Amino acid sequence: MKLHSWGRYPVTESRLHVPRSRDAIDRLLRPAADKAAVIARGLGRSYGDSALADDVVQMLALDNLQSFDEDTGHVRCAAGVSLATLLQVFLPRGWMLPAVPGTRFVTVGGAIASDVHGKNHHGAGTFGDHVLALSLLQASGEIVQCSPTLNADLFNATCGGMGLTGIIVDATLALRRVPGSAIVQQTVRTANLQEVFSRFEEHSGATYSVAWLDCLARGDALGRSLLYLGEHAEDGGYLAPRSGALSVPCNAPAFLLNRYSMGAFNALYYQRRTDPLARQRIEADSYFFPLDGISHWNRLYGAKGFLQYQCVIPQDAALSGITRLLQATSAAGKGSFLSVLKKFGAANAHWLSFPLHGYTLAMDFKFERSLLPFLEELDGIVLDHGGRLYLAKDARMSAETFRRSYPRWEDFQALRLASGADGLFNSRQSQRLGL
Repeated sequence: MKLHSWGRYPVTESRLHVPRSRDAIDRLLRPAADKAAVIARGLGRSYGDSALADDVVQMLALDNLQSFDEDTGHVRCAAGVSLATLLQVFLPRGWMLPAVPGTRFVTVGGAIASDVHGKNHHGAGTFGDHVLALSLLQASGEIVQCSPTLNADLFNATCGGMGLTGIIVDATLALRRVPGSAIVQQTVRTANLQEVFSRFEEHSGATYSVAWLDCLARGDALGRSLLYLGEHAEDGGYLAPRSGALSVPCNAPAFLLNRYSMGAFNALYYQRRTDPLARQRIEADSYFFPLDGISHWNRLYGAKGFLQYQCVIPQDAALSGITRLLQATSAAGKGSFLSVLKKFGAANAHWLSFPLHGYTLAMDFKFERSLLPFLEELDGIVLDHGGRLYLAKDARMSAETFRRSYPRWEDFQALRLASGADGLFNSRQSQRLGL
C-alpha cells in the first residue's frame, strides 16, 4: 500500500502489518531473511521518511496501560499508547507528562524513538529523560530490558534512535504532579529577532515558552515574533479539552500558498491585539497542541505535501545563525505561516537526540521543485554555526550533513552491527543517511 508520514512527502510503497501481541510481532519478524527493511510506526506524526520502509509494523493495537503508582506517578504502558490517552487518563488526577511535543497524537514508542521535546526543554529536557525503563525487541527475537543504568548504551541509543535498534514494546514513565490542567498564558510581542532572544533570556525561569515568528519579515522587523509564556494555574482545577475540531476536507490548491498570501497572514497574525501585561487562562490542549484543533491540517499545503525544516543552533551562535536562516528564507519568499522558535537547555546522553543548549527554529515549506536546493543552502548555514537537523522532521538530509552534526553516529552504527539490528531494522531515512 502507499504510505506517507504527516508531511505527505515522500510517498512509498510498503507492506503494513498491525500485530496485536508481542508474539505476533515476533512471528512477523521470523524468518528475517526476506526482510532487510522493517520499521515500527505509531500514529504517523513524524514528518519525513523515518517511519517508512518495505515492511512497516504499526503498533497501535498494543495500547494497554499496565500499572500506575499513585504515590510516585510512575506508569507502565505498552508502546502503542498515545500521549492523548495518557493525558486523558491522568491529567484530571493531577499528573502531567513532563515533556510533550506539539501534538498529543504521538505514541509512547514514537515519543521515545524521536526523543521528543516540548516548550519546556530548557527546564525539563526531553521525553526520554523521563523514561525509567523500556522493553526492546531486538533482531535476535530477545526482549531486552534497558534503562539509564541497565544496558545503558542500548537505552541511550534507543532514545532518539528512530526505531533502528529494535521495536519498543513497553516503557515505564515518570509523570509529574501539577495543580490542574489550566495554563496561564502571557503573550509578549517583540519587534525583531534580537528582541525575542532577549525576552527568552529575560523569562528563562518560565516553565513553558515558545515564539511564533513572522519568517517573511525583513529589515529591522526581521524575526518579529509573538512569545507565549505558560505556567500551570496555581489555583488548580480541571478544564475539559475543547470539544469538536475544525477539519480541512480536501487538499488546498498549492498556488494559494505564496509569499503574498503568507505575508498577509503573518502581518495580520502579528498585529493581533496583545496587552503585554495580560494573562489568559486556557486549557492545556490550547497551549500545548494548538494545531490538534484542526483535523488534517497537513492538507493545507496541497497534494504534494510539505517539509518541516527544524534545526538547532548552539547558544553562542544562535542569534547569528537564525538571522541568516531567516534572511535566506525571506529573500527566497518560501516562508510559512507556521514558524516556531524555542529555547533549549543542555543536551542529554542519548546518542542521536536532537536538542543542544541553544535555540531551535522550525519552518514549514510546501513541496515544490525549487525547495530541495534551497534547503541544502539552509543546511550549510546550520553546519557553519555548529547546529544540526531533527531526524523526526527530516525527509532529505544528506549522509554527510548527518555525520557532521551527530558526533556519536559511529557508536550508534557499531551498536546496530553488534546486535544485528542493521540487517533488519531499517527505514527509508536510515538507508539515505548511510546507516
